[in-house]
Amino acid sequence: MLYNFLFPLADDFGLFNLFRYLTFRTGGAVLTALIISFLLGGPLIRWLKSRQGEGQPIREDGPESHPLTKKGTPTMGGLLILIAVTTATLLWADLSNRYVWAVLIVTLGFGIIGFLDDYQKLTKRSSDGLPGKIKLVAEIAIAGAVAWWISEITLDPLATGLAVPFFKNLLIDLGWFFIPFAALVMVGASNAVNLTDGLDGLAIVPAMIVAGCLALITYIVGNQVFSGYLQVHNVPGAGELTVFCGALVGASLGFLWFNAPPAMVFMGDTGSLSVGGAIGAVSVISKHELVLAIIGGVFVLETISVIVQVASFKLTGRRVFRMAPLHHHFEKKGWKEPTIVIRFWIIAMILALIGLSTLKLR
Repeated sequence: MLYNFLFPLADDFGLFNLFRYLTFRTGGAVLTALIISFLLGGPLIRWLKSRQGEGQPIREDGPESHPLTKKGTPTMGGLLILIAVTTATLLWADLSNRYVWAVLIVTLGFGIIGFLDDYQKLTKRSSDGLPGKIKLVAEIAIAGAVAWWISEITLDPLATGLAVPFFKNLLIDLGWFFIPFAALVMVGASNAVNLTDGLDGLAIVPAMIVAGCLALITYIVGNQVFSGYLQVHNVPGAGELTVFCGALVGASLGFLWFNAPPAMVFMGDTGSLSVGGAIGAVSVISKHELVLAIIGGVFVLETISVIVQVASFKLTGRRVFRMAPLHHHFEKKGWKEPTIVIRFWIIAMILALIGLSTLKLR
């Protein structure tokens, strides 16, 4: 909004020329989202507590310590992330850019699904929210529609292409299969973050790291000079998503202030589904879907642990892990919550560095 209103006045007011630079507007988005989080965090948490009473329902089959350590903590803290990200993006991004709106639709759409799921849990006083099939259908509908739109506004041959990391010229044309594939990336990323969100601060820091990596990636692929130098596919217009990713980094950092152990609020499905959907959508637009699997490796590991656990139990009657997702397995082994969380953060940083190396290793 500021770009659209102020940059056209740059000839009369030289200071407004700053708004042409993505780096300046991304920095503004980071700070705006961070300040909004700090200002609204306390009042929002107090309001959620007054409305929720006993807070988020705790899983009966979860780790034994959770009913004691997590009871009374409010959920739906993802509202803080959504408000901060949306406001900062609308203020600092070029609102004529259709990619920005595509990502915002996924973020807010998945956020609404998560909000309804959290609301059901609170009203039923149960850890079971919306029926899984209803959630999945709603997510696929939103992701599928946005995937189609992305394919329409992206120039050929990238519109339906899949870029492969480590290969500078390899682009696989998925044709009509691009839409279900892109939808799968968004829905998969959304639910992977949701599965990871089980301990204080566990999901938000890896999400912030991924958002930071995607900010760099979108800046590069949207710039013809940088993308040419690094021999990655240039996606005109995708650079504007750097502002969105910056807003997500700022909102995540602000939310971490309140979600750090011991958490004052949980993000709930409101936050985890929307954040996961957002990073999935950005990876699709920037043509780095496969790289997302690397930089978001913590989310992938958590998801695989659930799949392996369920498959093993159904096929053999035995469990591979003491409990799934993976972080609960280490809780059952006696690891302290801060130890698990910080070690997962370290793994997320390492995987992010490996993922970013694909920009150069071609």
